Amino acid sequence: MKSFLHYSFFFLILLQTIHVKAWEGMPMPELRVEGRYLKDSHGHIVNLHGFGQTYSPWFNERGTKWDNYDVDACLKYNQGLIDKILEADWKMNFLRLHMDPYWSNTPGCKPDYHEAHNCFNEIRFRKYLDEVFVPMAEFALSKGLYVVMRPPGVSPENIQVGDDYHQYLIKVWGIVSKHPNLKDRPGIMFELANEPINIMGTDGTFGAGTQGHFDNLKTFFQTIVDTIRSSGNNILWVPGLGYQSLYAGYAVNPIESENIGYAVHVYPGWFNSGNGYEPFQRGWDKQVQPVADFAPIMVTEMDWAPERHDKSWGKDITGTAGGDGFGANFKKITDDCGNVSWMLFTGPELLAQFGDSTAPADVVDFLTDPEACPFPIYHWFQDYASEYGLDGVEDSYLEMTVLKLDGDTVLTVLNKSSVSLKINAIFADGHSENVASLSQLTVSNPDVVQVERGRIFSKKEGQASVQAAYTDTRGNKKEVSLQVVSTTFPLNEQLFNADIWENGTFDENTKTLRTGKWGFGGWQYDGIDLSGFKYIVVKLGSANNADVAFNIYDGPSYWGSPASYKFGSKREVVVNLNKAKKNDGKALNPEHIYIAGFWSNGNNPFVIDTVFLSNSSEYDPPVIYVNDAEGYELTSLSGFSYVSDSGPSACQAFLVEGTNISDHIKMTVPDGFELSQDSAENFTNLLTLYPEEKQVQETNIYVRLKAGLSPGDFAGNLLLSSAGASSKSVSLSGNVEKQTSFDYLNASGAEVVSVHYFTLSGQRIVNIENRKGLYIEKKIMSDGTVQTNKIWR
Repeated sequence: MKSFLHYSFFFLILLQTIHVKAWEGMPMPELRVEGRYLKDSHGHIVNLHGFGQTYSPWFNERGTKWDNYDVDACLKYNQGLIDKILEADWKMNFLRLHMDPYWSNTPGCKPDYHEAHNCFNEIRFRKYLDEVFVPMAEFALSKGLYVVMRPPGVSPENIQVGDDYHQYLIKVWGIVSKHPNLKDRPGIMFELANEPINIMGTDGTFGAGTQGHFDNLKTFFQTIVDTIRSSGNNILWVPGLGYQSLYAGYAVNPIESENIGYAVHVYPGWFNSGNGYEPFQRGWDKQVQPVADFAPIMVTEMDWAPERHDKSWGKDITGTAGGDGFGANFKKITDDCGNVSWMLFTGPELLAQFGDSTAPADVVDFLTDPEACPFPIYHWFQDYASEYGLDGVEDSYLEMTVLKLDGDTVLTVLNKSSVSLKINAIFADGHSENVASLSQLTVSNPDVVQVERGRIFSKKEGQASVQAAYTDTRGNKKEVSLQVVSTTFPLNEQLFNADIWENGTFDENTKTLRTGKWGFGGWQYDGIDLSGFKYIVVKLGSANNADVAFNIYDGPSYWGSPASYKFGSKREVVVNLNKAKKNDGKALNPEHIYIAGFWSNGNNPFVIDTVFLSNSSEYDPPVIYVNDAEGYELTSLSGFSYVSDSGPSACQAFLVEGTNISDHIKMTVPDGFELSQDSAENFTNLLTLYPEEKQVQETNIYVRLKAGLSPGDFAGNLLLSSAGASSKSVSLSGNVEKQTSFDYLNASGAEVVSVHYFTLSGQRIVNIENRKGLYIEKKIMSDGTVQTNKIWR
């Protein structure tokens, strides 16, 4: 078999123009990774489509077909399934081969979790690699199926660099990659692990959501890649985190080697699927597209069917592309991505019965239901097969004629995020390839954006130009350029999400948003830091007929407490980021903002004029300053007093100033007090200061206890207010003393209850012992009289 395969590959190289199809049982051209594509030996872009097999009694029809480590029975059953699948005319061209731990675990050993690695037996693994897994791989190759080998078992919930699971994978792949029938074997590929979930990050925590977790994941798998590369250059498929659903961190820190792709799992509900096309596409763009920009993708698990069938892992319907459902949208998204191979994870024993009318009724029902995965995929695979043959290529396939941008020459990027750069090379035969990851790129302002592996990363708000040049395999070189705008609040359909809560619509041409009923639309971030800015300025371009509010969240959940700003009858709100309060009364933290946007009752659409960040003093809020003579904030004045029938009290002065004041500053005093801008006249209980060019210059204000009051204590707050400004308050206190006669002064039996000291202007002195000069001494007597004297100290 081995010599036949080697001869066949040599024969294909000599006769590249012969039309050969993998599904006819002939050997296949060798595959390689070139940029973001999987390509064959002729330069064709290749996207594979296949199925999977697991070699254990339980997964082979629940132990009804073979057991007791019967190698011959296992091979006969599983090779027979491959024959039946191909006889049913499934246009498959790859097999995902699970080296099931049934063969490599020590019999009787209890695993720590389902398919755990603690029972691994190296001697058994080497034995059954030779007797089961390699023979199955050889058989698949003979049938025109490329093979992706997966290690025994599944990942534990938490992994870390250097742990026992890491050492286990290094050992397994060290053995497999050195096997003489597998290393450097055309058509044999390796998927490095199955469904890692969390990893210990650089901060010492287990998780999957930060770059630190991906940095350690890169180290984890880079060690395994390096182990395999010491033996051969087989194509490797690297998993992500979150059960193989999270990949964005690899865009920042990718695996380093040739022939690297990424293995993804996709089920209904993942990547926001199940809610229609747009959320699904956004989920894919966020988590998978960052690596699809520079490397090929292989979806190694995926299926769906209505729940009533109970024959699939995923529960959903086929639906329609661009509309509802999972299946048709999965196909649309992967087809549009352009470099995604994928497989159907439905059990092969079911696929083998496709078209068999004698199969059990429930199987026929499942296989013929257009809303379950087998029926549409069977026909999709037929379409894929008709589009691609393993024949040679003419020069027209390799000769670039045009290099152009996909989309406008101005590209908007959400601040502190990344977006695909699509540069299409159009070839003489008419086909196109996104060559952004292979182009030479020059950025005019690297402080604003950087471009890595075909993806633009925004570093801060601003603009930059990007010059791109690409040279094809024939030496033809062409160039294109574009402008990149990095902004925190882009108003375009790709970056504005009208469906953060409830289903809404957004028209970027008119900038019109209509939220769902009590819905929310806006922007989502990965904890963007806005602390370098003072304000968010939000302006509407139409009347507010939907009770619109602008909300901003410092946590990742929409159900957290936002800082909320209602427009009311206004068309502009200004968020003061340093003073913003959330609905729960806590301060908003602008260092990590996750969501911002518009809430409305959904009754009417409204136009968003603009939303932007600003440090301009133009948006500084109106502020009233009340200070003492030395410039310190003033909060109280006391010691206003006089003897009955001798008022008013002496004046006390303070300073008032206003900035950004659009209206007047109004000052009012409590009963018994009066104000003036003149220490001698024009006292009143209401005083008004008017701004010039939004400024109220520093002004002396005098306050006193007015004349004619009855004896007693007087207290209250002097209030200062202006439209839009926070009000200020100064507490005032004083008293009017009873008249003291000579007789009272000589009254017998009266004793001194307390003694108080005041300046000549009426300010109370606490520590008279430390002062020198002329002061007023006031003695409160036990009979209620008051004795007042001037004293010199």
